[in-house]
Amino acid sequence: MRKGIILVLMLILPLSSLAAETLRFKYVKDEKYRLITEVNEEVYVNGVRSHQANILNKVAVDTLAVRNETGLLSATFLTSERSYGVQTSFSLTEEYESLFWRDEVGHYDIGEAYFMPVVRHVPTFPDEEVTPGSSWSAPGEEAHDLRRSFAIDRPVRFPMTVHYTYVGSEMREGKTLEVISIRYEVQHKTAGLISRRAQVPVLIEGRSEQTYYLDNQMGKPHSYSEEFDFVFYLSDGQTVEYIGTAEGLFLESAELDREQVAEDIARQLEERGVEDTTVVAEEEGVTLNLQNIQFEANSAALRESERAKLRQIGEILGEYPDRDILITGHTARVPGYTEDDHQRLSEQRALAVADYLLSLGSLRAIQVTTRGMGHREPLSDNDTEQGRRQNRRVEITILEN
Repeated sequence: MRKGIILVLMLILPLSSLAAETLRFKYVKDEKYRLITEVNEEVYVNGVRSHQANILNKVAVDTLAVRNETGLLSATFLTSERSYGVQTSFSLTEEYESLFWRDEVGHYDIGEAYFMPVVRHVPTFPDEEVTPGSSWSAPGEEAHDLRRSFAIDRPVRFPMTVHYTYVGSEMREGKTLEVISIRYEVQHKTAGLISRRAQVPVLIEGRSEQTYYLDNQMGKPHSYSEEFDFVFYLSDGQTVEYIGTAEGLFLESAELDREQVAEDIARQLEERGVEDTTVVAEEEGVTLNLQNIQFEANSAALRESERAKLRQIGEILGEYPDRDILITGHTARVPGYTEDDHQRLSEQRALAVADYLLSLGSLRAIQVTTRGMGHREPLSDNDTEQGRRQNRRVEITILEN
């Protein structure tokens, strides 16, 4: 019996030792990666359900420098939205640029003017090793963009105390991932908010519960899931509540050989006989410019000739399943139409192209974001028919990151 006990101890002790982890982020200069987060939320006004939304956040991150185990990160945030349950592409609502330092345990050094990221200093890792069941707490911060909702022109920032528990290791897709439970509650009274509108938030309450997966060997996040419930109490006595779930996935970004991709696509377009479409490699990625794209008069309904063209283009885009796609609509300036008319039409036309490509199975909805630019970016003179043909276009960009 005694030898058996000793043998059991010999087997257990090395496993306990292996279970101890020092959790850290690691940074490599010029490394790029992406985060894709999909949020499903219900919105209640004064306790009555207002609407449900499906929000897609795409974050492209570039590590500009590394200093003392701390990374200088440049990030572009694309926030898009669609009605919940509608299987269409996502329409761009906001685009943000951000620049910040983050150290190996997760602390941020970020300027006051930046709206993104919303959640900061989460996760924050402890200095010491952890074993399954280890718990710790650390300060965190949220920063909310309330410009559209309440016309508040600076980030509304508030602190919270975040509680962590190290759950242990889990195998996923051949990787060993460290699993961390994260939860926090918020109760923050705002002060000094200035708005052109009558109402502003005076109290923010809520909670967040997350499960976070870390690839500790690489020092990179892997994924996370979240449940949240936040209530904004307004100065006029009304309440707005957001209840929902979120799923996030971190992806490494392989470098896009933009010149080669542009060359390959141009060759395929020529071989397929696709007209009025040019390809250019640019900083954002590789853009297909569909000039003089034909819609029914003053509408976003595609003509059959354009559907045939898009079927060809869809087959080409299907060769890039791991890339995000941005579809941008442009209009030619026409007298008698307002700026809003042009903007709305350009958005509708970008959406029409995206939805047709989705209907072909060429792309997945989570890949695609659409936006409209109205007539603000003409390629040629709107006073000539040839110029209007060039300006009336849809651009499809295979994004670099």
